[in-house]
Amino acid sequence: MFSFQIDNDLELRLLQMEHAERLFLQVDKNRNYLREWLPWVDGTLSVEQVKEFIRSTHQQYVNNNGFQAGIFYKSNIVGCIGLHEINWNSKKTSVGYWLAADYQGNGIMSRSCRAIINYMLKEVKLNRIEIRAAEFNHKSRAIPERLGFVQEGISRQDDWLNDHYVDYVIYGLLAKDWQ
Repeated sequence: MFSFQIDNDLELRLLQMEHAERLFLQVDKNRNYLREWLPWVDGTLSVEQVKEFIRSTHQQYVNNNGFQAGIFYKSNIVGCIGLHEINWNSKKTSVGYWLAADYQGNGIMSRSCRAIINYMLKEVKLNRIEIRAAEFNHKSRAIPERLGFVQEGISRQDDWLNDHYVDYVIYGLLAKDWQ
């Protein structure tokens, strides 16, 4: 099983079926908070749906097209981070993430993103990583800004979220610019 120990308190683990119940409970506990920015939250209503998601992420991993990992802080699953897909021809990918509200402000997501980005650029030798965040999701936007991404533009009315369209700010990072 893939896992990446970031420090004594923080580890990324490839999602497994054994994580489904705890992951669902975290989503359910944070439902109102998460649904403001994530369109999949309202459709995640059972442990079985989380298991189906995990099955699909295993196929993504087997196909060498990215992965989805649980973020484990002091052994508790507190969120997820992963690659949406990998374009091997252009050597690029995009990173997505979410974190339970109670765990924000501890640098968990910045450290998790830094680890994934470093691995994908230095070890896998990708050239470009993108992060897209809703225009008014300032906490999510702070991550790429903190990590040295360049704001490249805004994709207007890019996603239908609950009852309105959301604009996304697009951030990019090139391998040559990564420390």
